[in-house]
Amino acid sequence: MLSVFDGSQPCNRRAVLSVGGLGFGGLSLANLLAARGAAATGRKPITTGKSVIFLLQHGGPTQFETWDPKLDVPDGIRTQGGVVRTSIPGVHFGASMSGMAPHAHRLAIVRSYTTGSASHSNRPLISEASRQANIGSVFARFAGANDHRTGMPNTVNLHPNAINPQDLGPDERFGKFAATGTLGSAFAPFAPGGASALQRDMELVLPRSRFDDRRSLLAALDRLRRDVDRSGSMQGLDHIRQQAFEMVIRGVADAFDLSRENPQTVARYDTSRYEHATQYADKSNGNSKRGWYQANARSLGRLLLMARRLCEAGCGFVTVATRFVWDMHGDKNNLGITRGLDAVIKPFDHAVSAFIEDCEARGLADKILLVTAGEMGRTPKINKRGGRDHWARLAPLMLYGGGVTHGQVIGRSTRDGAEPASDPVNSEHLVSTILQTLLDVPELRIAQGFPPELMQLATTGTPIPGLL
Repeated sequence: MLSVFDGSQPCNRRAVLSVGGLGFGGLSLANLLAARGAAATGRKPITTGKSVIFLLQHGGPTQFETWDPKLDVPDGIRTQGGVVRTSIPGVHFGASMSGMAPHAHRLAIVRSYTTGSASHSNRPLISEASRQANIGSVFARFAGANDHRTGMPNTVNLHPNAINPQDLGPDERFGKFAATGTLGSAFAPFAPGGASALQRDMELVLPRSRFDDRRSLLAALDRLRRDVDRSGSMQGLDHIRQQAFEMVIRGVADAFDLSRENPQTVARYDTSRYEHATQYADKSNGNSKRGWYQANARSLGRLLLMARRLCEAGCGFVTVATRFVWDMHGDKNNLGITRGLDAVIKPFDHAVSAFIEDCEARGLADKILLVTAGEMGRTPKINKRGGRDHWARLAPLMLYGGGVTHGQVIGRSTRDGAEPASDPVNSEHLVSTILQTLLDVPELRIAQGFPPELMQLATTGTPIPGLL
């Protein structure tokens, strides 16, 4: 994100090239002019104006203790911790989802979803169904790397270090969150809190008073830019550049700044109260996983709040992910199911219910689609360590908002929660649902200049049956 520091040092010249030329997240001045030129022709946009937040339950969430509890089954399978009634008659969630239960009538719960994999990865966010690219990068290939109205990146990855710089960033041992497949790096998600060259270039060292005087700042940056690049024509660009700085300084940067949010709203999202539950995390071979659970509890709620702010500011797709906290084997390095109820599921329940209440209050239920899913589900049988292991044939999936969810329970699982008992929903259905929420398919079909394989992906896929 754009960082402005008090100090006496001059502007970093590479930062001038990045910010002065509106290079934020891949948006150049030429891009902006081209986008506005297209808008002036009266051509309809190919986007719907909606946004998607993909909350990746990294590690593989348990279906039994979340959206599809099982009680009338043997002890070795039965949902741990009991169940809670929801706002849909006859539908129950795991007891740790008590914050979500009153919102069931606003959700779509898919009980026949399968990822087809029992391996750690970043699927379904990045899979064969999305051509091995982050779904947000696929969207950005159609919509542009940045929103031409606001300058906001169209795809952003949020990890705990976006909230607390000392916390963990992405764990990419099993796949890169910023993967773009064959799309190219120009459409990679922007990831605040990392150490990318782009983010280093966006650190400007300026006295706070000069930041407040935006006209003086603009003039100083213009002079420095002319010093490093005198070859291009600057005629007629002053107004555009001034608008660019308004976008970045007063728009994009503010969206990432939670200090500008209502303190009561920040407090409602805050999940740090669950950090004490990380005392359950074990240590093994000198390697502590405690940091995973602590970072999850400290940051999850605020990450969702930041995601909502980014969507309001024009971002089309936001990925929210921590680390493998849902990997509940119950072995030396991971929590089992019982301990995971407090350390993992309760913070998730708190954060997501706060997000839903916030969106409902702000009138965003039709504007933002929230998707929560992981790379796999969990075994029906609880192992001897009190955990559930990897399971490919059934996984939990929940969607809220986007104007498409209205108290739906889609599909059903077998009695033991092992596999779909109705037509399965897969990652191709999910990717199609997301893209058809974000893109105006009729307009896209007549658009030109996009790769045929991506056009086929976005315009011919089948969304989750019964949802759209």
